[in-house]
Amino acid sequence: MTPGPTSALASGLAFSLLSRIEDAGLNASAPPQQRWVDGWLVRFSPGKAKRARCVNAVADGRLPIAERLAACEAVFAEVGLPLIVRITPFTRPAELDAQLESRGLRSFDDTRVMVLGELGRLAARPIAHGITITAIGAHAFARRVGGFRGSPLAQQQAQAERLINSPVPFSAYELREDGETVACGQFAREGELVGLYDVFTAPAARGRGLAGVLCRHLLVEAQAQGARHAYLQVEGDNHAARAVYHRLGFTDGYAYHYRTRDPSAA
Repeated sequence: MTPGPTSALASGLAFSLLSRIEDAGLNASAPPQQRWVDGWLVRFSPGKAKRARCVNAVADGRLPIAERLAACEAVFAEVGLPLIVRITPFTRPAELDAQLESRGLRSFDDTRVMVLGELGRLAARPIAHGITITAIGAHAFARRVGGFRGSPLAQQQAQAERLINSPVPFSAYELREDGETVACGQFAREGELVGLYDVFTAPAARGRGLAGVLCRHLLVEAQAQGARHAYLQVEGDNHAARAVYHRLGFTDGYAYHYRTRDPSAA
């Protein structure tokens, strides 16, 4: 893949690693509801995650952009979802972002893919008294994180279905403090790559370092399973979360965003 002009790739990180991370992220977010449209991977899950209900333009294709967009829009219309297109440095064709802007599709959700190049530098630390971190199943995790986020039951069920059917295995955990679940998160490992997903701390428990404790635990567990490099995806303006990840050693790898013409899509 050749990177497009939309989002600069970070200096100091190998293009081959970032390209592998993009592929791993696509694999880890794969829902059962997806199909190919002339080189574009169209995903239409009813869940909350936009990665699972958007167009990923990963190949140049043969049809004009207007025809492909119309075909994708028809797929989303069939299932009652708005058309959303994800734009990354790897998007093909490279001019797609400008083409979508000229057609009135607005940009939203500037997101950063952060990378920890070498997990060997991260060591386990003692966990404070009263805190436990326990592995849980996909359905329980979907209920936990969905409850924290206020997601409707249909979105929780769609996430559980996606996790169970994922081509990349997920490992989910909850963090309890004095018996109460106050944070949760999971990782998806594909060979030497591990991605952190759905890390969430209950609002009343934020600002006390619990997310960092949980993320370190996830990374150490993944490292024990053979992971060497880590990645995650976080909104660019989520400064509190980005600070947690920076302290763990993550740096920005690349950025992506979405485009849509539907105001409700975001």
